[in-house]
Amino acid sequence: MKRAGPTDTGCPVLRSLKHVGEAWSILILRDALAGATRFDEFQRNLGIAPNILTSRLKSLVESGLLEKRRYCERPPRDEYHLTQRGRDFRPVVQALLAWGNRHLAPEGESVVIVNTETGEQAEPVMIDRRSGKPLSDPIFTNAAGPAASERMRRRYPTMNQFPQHGEADR
Repeated sequence: MKRAGPTDTGCPVLRSLKHVGEAWSILILRDALAGATRFDEFQRNLGIAPNILTSRLKSLVESGLLEKRRYCERPPRDEYHLTQRGRDFRPVVQALLAWGNRHLAPEGESVVIVNTETGEQAEPVMIDRRSGKPLSDPIFTNAAGPAASERMRRRYPTMNQFPQHGEADR
């Protein structure tokens, strides 16, 4: 009997992985974020077997990360364009790129992120929009959100267990 994988407990990480947790899917999204739209572009860039590419593209369309647009009727040909959900995946790809360069590239960086206005190499860091502080700062932790299941509430503290806005200043 084949296992279906972890049970969906409402965990956003698990839910994300169910849509993009397969290497080919992330690589297809990486290439789409770089401008690729056509089957032959993805196949050429990735060296992926056509049946696997077809399956992954179908899955990404079903997950709402890509949308199919017909560009030729005879023979029928489609392009694959990022949806807003797919475009919102950009920081995830950039974080993977930066992490891979930092920890898994003993030969050096093979791809970098560059500011097109200055030509300078970017140094990606995730920050909290409200405070401007990097999320790697130990002041940040995970907490059970408003829709958390009982299982999640047992695993993580709830937001009301932390000082509310302004309370820490008193």
